[in-house]
Amino acid sequence: MSSSDIHVSCTSLSFSWPDGTEVLSGFDFAVGPGRTGLIGVNGCGKSTLLRLIAGELTPLESEIKVRGGLGHLPQTATLDTALRVDEVLGIAERRAAIDAVEAGDVREELFAVIGDDWDVEQRAQATLDGLGLGHFGLDRTVGEMSGGECVLLRLAALLLARPGVLLLDEPTNNLDAVARGRLYDAVDAWTGALLVVSHDRELLERVDRIADLRDGSVTWYGGNLSAYEEALAVEQEAAQRMVRAAESDVQRQKRELAEAHMKLARRRRYGQKMWDTKREPKVVMGQRKRSAQESAGKHRILHTERLAEARERLDEAESAVRADEEIPIELPATRVHPGSEVLLLRDPVPPYGPPLHGELVVRGLERIALTGRNGAGKTALLRTLAGELAPLSGEATALLPLGFLPQRLDSLDDALSVAENVKRSAPGLSDNGVRARLARFLIKGGAADLPAGTLSGGERFRAALAMLLLADPAPRLLLLDEPTNSLDLASVRRLTEALAAYEGALIVASHDVPFLESIGITRWLSLDGELRDTSPEEVRAAR
Repeated sequence: MSSSDIHVSCTSLSFSWPDGTEVLSGFDFAVGPGRTGLIGVNGCGKSTLLRLIAGELTPLESEIKVRGGLGHLPQTATLDTALRVDEVLGIAERRAAIDAVEAGDVREELFAVIGDDWDVEQRAQATLDGLGLGHFGLDRTVGEMSGGECVLLRLAALLLARPGVLLLDEPTNNLDAVARGRLYDAVDAWTGALLVVSHDRELLERVDRIADLRDGSVTWYGGNLSAYEEALAVEQEAAQRMVRAAESDVQRQKRELAEAHMKLARRRRYGQKMWDTKREPKVVMGQRKRSAQESAGKHRILHTERLAEARERLDEAESAVRADEEIPIELPATRVHPGSEVLLLRDPVPPYGPPLHGELVVRGLERIALTGRNGAGKTALLRTLAGELAPLSGEATALLPLGFLPQRLDSLDDALSVAENVKRSAPGLSDNGVRARLARFLIKGGAADLPAGTLSGGERFRAALAMLLLADPAPRLLLLDEPTNSLDLASVRRLTEALAAYEGALIVASHDVPFLESIGITRWLSLDGELRDTSPEEVRAAR
């Protein structure tokens, strides 16, 4: 792209964490107009890169340039519940100044605050309307909003500021189907430079290009996620062919080297025989021996060098083949008889959130999806089922050992290491046993000793999942609250495969319809004051 098209540029960017862990080194990156999807495996530095561009982290060395102003929606952020909507939008001072002028106050400083933004309130209301938040009004407080609505409110503040560059980090996490639809519309309408980190397939289908961050560098692909996957499949097929050809070449060079050794051995035996029988003059035999040794040495060196070159070509070919480590989950043997009752639910009233009317009996191998708007009470219901909350009335009883993976992954003690956290849930395991099992979750070596509070989103998920599945007793019922929020695309696929093989009962709260369809959901339930059977088509149509 030409220099006039560049909105963000990073030159020779280097960054390491305080413990010395290197994230980026000599990294170059540039983003122009349009929508760019930034993807890569968990822990490769996607969120770190966005924070560096936003100025929230300081690089060791680099030149970062941003043209046109910047807005950043981080993956995790909380808002003060006492704040008013107009304060979050950053327009409270201008609103107050306009009200004062309209009431007759003509102080110069008020006009300086307003500038040319006399229609700021109308623009703010239009922005809120576009994101489905218009019913809140500018004077309501954040405490009246759900978590998903707070995410949209932060996005509204960024849209209202009209930056030239917008950075979004997993923006659809915790958003219900309707809210996701609103965000998709905002992305479709964006006219500046947009850089989005996401695992949401529907969102990534809306981008103009994909930036694949891998091993500290970026590979660019034109088009959306589907175009990227097609191009990557072609690349990987070619890479596999190169590996097979290189392997064949290595074997051929090995055979030729072995044959060369055999020929040289025969020559040595023949020369020794001639020497022993003294069939030729001593001077001639000496010259023949020296010549044979020189020839043998050159021959051996030639074939050894050819074998080394073939091995180098094989190493190069193999490096082009992706062997992304994913979550190799081996779920415990937790088969539940199809007819046995696993969970009973009858008109539960959680301590917070709306009461729930209806009955539910979960049996055997059922896989239930909990859907519904943000604030409908899905998380409160799961926490009640998990025994973390006692219902004010009604019944919520699990009849078998269960495991609960919360949305915020707060089951981990941030001050303890990963291994120590797992040991808490399985005290009967030895230290070596804990580490051996953690290795199945790609938590190996020194990573098991890292404090949980230092982990990235995907690493934290793996640690929490390990703590859940390695518990003693093993869970026969899994409760998952938005399990794909912090996972890269490869890990979502692997989690899907693992859950497809799980032999217990499963209840999943998620807004990710493609993920729910992929894990063999047998019953779809919508929460809206009552338990109501629904379907994936109805969930999609709710947008």
